[in-house]
Amino acid sequence: MAIGNAIKQSANTMTNQVNLLFFGQLKERLQCANYNIEIQHPLSIEQLKAYLVSLEPTWQVALNDNLLIAAVNQQIAQQHAIVKGGDEVAFFPPVTGG
Repeated sequence: MAIGNAIKQSANTMTNQVNLLFFGQLKERLQCANYNIEIQHPLSIEQLKAYLVSLEPTWQVALNDNLLIAAVNQQIAQQHAIVKGGDEVAFFPPVTGG
């Protein structure tokens, strides 16, 4: 199971922490509902996904899904949107209704 916490527990790194949330089938595929990471500088969502894959290589296929939706601080965001320390980023598959 790929549940992890990649943050350093010191006062001056907490502002660089990003809280990641995974929903729906993506959560099942990754076997992970949330993941905390530390970033050294702002990243685009695309760069953030690449960084996640470097930490969790088995996530590559799931995170490279072109239909994957991202939200930064509960606002739907494009792949070029910038993520900075203190942000919450959620990833989820497209939702369909019936």
